[in-house]
Amino acid sequence: METRVRVLWAAAAVVVAGLGGAVLAATTGSPLAGNDKAAIEAIVRDYILTHPEIIPEAMTRLQNREVSQLLAANRKEVETPFAGAVAGNPKGDVSVVVFFDYACPYCRQGHADVKKLAADDGGVRVVYRDFPVLSPASDEAAMASLSAAQQGRYGAFHNAMFEQPGKVSHERTIAMVRVAGLNEGRTASDLAAPALKAEIKKNLELGRALGLTGTPSYIIGDRILSGAVGYDKLKEAVAEARAAKAG
Repeated sequence: METRVRVLWAAAAVVVAGLGGAVLAATTGSPLAGNDKAAIEAIVRDYILTHPEIIPEAMTRLQNREVSQLLAANRKEVETPFAGAVAGNPKGDVSVVVFFDYACPYCRQGHADVKKLAADDGGVRVVYRDFPVLSPASDEAAMASLSAAQQGRYGAFHNAMFEQPGKVSHERTIAMVRVAGLNEGRTASDLAAPALKAEIKKNLELGRALGLTGTPSYIIGDRILSGAVGYDKLKEAVAEARAAKAG
């Protein structure tokens, strides 16, 4: 009976995940004859029809597993900040990686949540990843942002961009460069710097590799959170990541 239950759940996982008979045979540990396979598939079909509530749960588990694998493959690149583009505790035990666009109103909303989280939790390390996807003005602002990081003024520029009123534009970016106390000449030169362009390109490629669909997106532990999820959700994800590290 126990063996039959194991086979049933293995087959259910395969069917729900949309995999083929070859994987089913590998999962059960031995090749299946055609009749056996048909019988198992019939059992699985009947079980799913009787208990359709298992499908969302199975899909959630599958998605979580896929996300964990994606993050494991990209962890170092994701959590290693561009020099200076970091906030909170640089040696914190949990990294909160923020993919954002200065032209995104939801990023502006999320900025306050991340700032509060870093202030409330001394173990949080915030890694900012400029992810300009909304407009040409986003690209220019992102390049100015990385220039600010190189000048040791990332936080001042980042806060000004999100906390001062106004939509992102060439004129506003210049104004925020001044508010943040950046060297204007150096910043103007950096807007064409190959190294900064390469960083933006890397962030965009990372976002695609992780399947990010918009901004803001947060990477915390083995979770990807999309949208302005709010302070409580971010705090919950940090606690979960910390607990996972503790074993």
